[in-house]
Amino acid sequence: MTESLDAIPDTFVSVDRAEGAVSFVVDESVYPLDAIYGATFTFLDRCFVFLGRGEPGQVVITLSAKKPPVEDDELRGWIGELANELLACAWRGRILEQNRATIEAVTMQAIGGAMGPPSLDELEDFDFSEEPFDDPLGIAMSWEEKYGKKEKKGESADDSGEENA
Repeated sequence: MTESLDAIPDTFVSVDRAEGAVSFVVDESVYPLDAIYGATFTFLDRCFVFLGRGEPGQVVITLSAKKPPVEDDELRGWIGELANELLACAWRGRILEQNRATIEAVTMQAIGGAMGPPSLDELEDFDFSEEPFDDPLGIAMSWEEKYGKKEKKGESADDSGEENA
């Protein structure tokens, strides 16, 4: 027999005091299924958790006491904790979605750093010609590119036969 508890809205929550159970109707457009799984997981040590379908787009969560009877205060506590945990899990999921690229980049850097420096065989197989790399000290330049060809004695840049425009 379903009843109501003080200060708990009847539209989403029903209580069965005789069985020591509370049932929630959760809208999947508000709380994704992953958030529902995460929130109900925190109750596994205290009560039995049952998930089912109500109307389309709704999930019915039932928390049932492992050892009835259960006081109204404990049932009210389950209701409040589940509501808070649903919100927290949905929010964590949203933050994860928004920061997925950053999390993946940091993770890849951490994994790459943990692998250590590349071996000589890996460097030998690497094609350095595909992408230009930054060389602020000019180490990768040849001597002639960096300092120019040495001029022969008696020949200057003006004597080369070319006219300056």
